[in-house]
Amino acid sequence: MSRFALIKAVLGPVMRLMFRLRVEGQEHIPGDGPVILAGNHLTFIDSMILPLVCDRQVFFIGKDEYVTGKGLKGRLMAWFFTGSGMIPVDRDGGRGGVAALMTGRRVLDEGKMFGIYPEGTRSPDGRLYRGRTGIARLTLMTGAPVVPFAVIGTDKLQPGGAGLPRPGKVTVRFGEAMEFSRYEGMDRDRYILRAVTDSVMTEVMRLSGQEYVDMYASKAKAA
Repeated sequence: MSRFALIKAVLGPVMRLMFRLRVEGQEHIPGDGPVILAGNHLTFIDSMILPLVCDRQVFFIGKDEYVTGKGLKGRLMAWFFTGSGMIPVDRDGGRGGVAALMTGRRVLDEGKMFGIYPEGTRSPDGRLYRGRTGIARLTLMTGAPVVPFAVIGTDKLQPGGAGLPRPGKVTVRFGEAMEFSRYEGMDRDRYILRAVTDSVMTEVMRLSGQEYVDMYASKAKAA
């Protein structure tokens, strides 16, 4: 049994019971081939829930600090996140975004499923913020379809993204796959990149029911 299968077998039932997990639209995720899952990001536990509700393993970028912690807690976090599909990347500095983009491309070129939060960081207030165009570059470079998703309710169970989450109800909703082959070869056109990104975020907004804010979440946090 793989570590991913073991994590799902052990933690899956616990998480489903604790969060009364409801999953909608999972049939929209293709059974094989490269796929990009793109959705909202409310709190820390989103990245723990998403891998456990998908039949296929989801690979995603995570802060390298998640796997470099000390002591028992640090080792357990590293075991969970690397086993569930997290690829640690140092995202600080100007080259962090390029490293994340190239990592996503490699995962997709291998025919796997890659998860991404286009907002780039957690929402500071539960609203949906402007998506960064890395998601558009990935789909146009690889031809992988984008399956939009929304995680609903996690911000109520772990306010501020810190501390242990409390029990409650969480819904994960997947939308129909989106493909952008009509823009093949245009991954350097900033107007196309913005249009593709905005169309994905519109679907995420529809699925989540969140209020949309046309600014980057990182800018909102810095204000």
